[in-house]
Amino acid sequence: MTVAFDATALLLLVSRNVGVPTDSDGHVIDYARERVDGLIEQIEDSKTKILVPTPALSEALVRVGPGLMKVYTDLLSRSSSFRVAAFDERAALEVAVMTKQAIDAGNKRGGGEGLWSKIKYDRQIVAIARVNRASAILSDDRNVQKFGRMLNMNVIGLGDLPIPSKAGQLSMMEQFEAVTGPPPTA
Repeated sequence: MTVAFDATALLLLVSRNVGVPTDSDGHVIDYARERVDGLIEQIEDSKTKILVPTPALSEALVRVGPGLMKVYTDLLSRSSSFRVAAFDERAALEVAVMTKQAIDAGNKRGGGEGLWSKIKYDRQIVAIARVNRASAILSDDRNVQKFGRMLNMNVIGLGDLPIPSKAGQLSMMEQFEAVTGPPPTA
């Protein structure tokens, strides 16, 4: 089994400096990082692969900055749980078919929102997931959700993931610090 991650899911996994994500309707997703961490535990236990489409990787790398780009790409390439998937000839054909169908229906955007360049990027992510036989796409991006569902793909939002039971529990130290503030440093 393979689950494709979009840039937001990938960032939550590899970086602690990520803002609070929102779902496709703009609502804040509580415990987003914990939800992704819980999914990762399930994925590792089940030997599922995480597919990282190169457009999503590119988007995530922009946000981590130049100093960490190489570190993250090395980490992904060394991990047996991840597979980076390129926008190749098969994916290009898939995007061409999606775009042609949208044009024939009277709107090249095919219901996608935002800039044309973003719509093309989102179609690439979905196409890469499809041609690599991902069983699901983890994304809260409206376009990725719409394009994936148009192809009868299982698209899961971060908010659809269960909150691990340990996520809502603070450790004794976290509870103490919430009341007293962090301990003084010497």
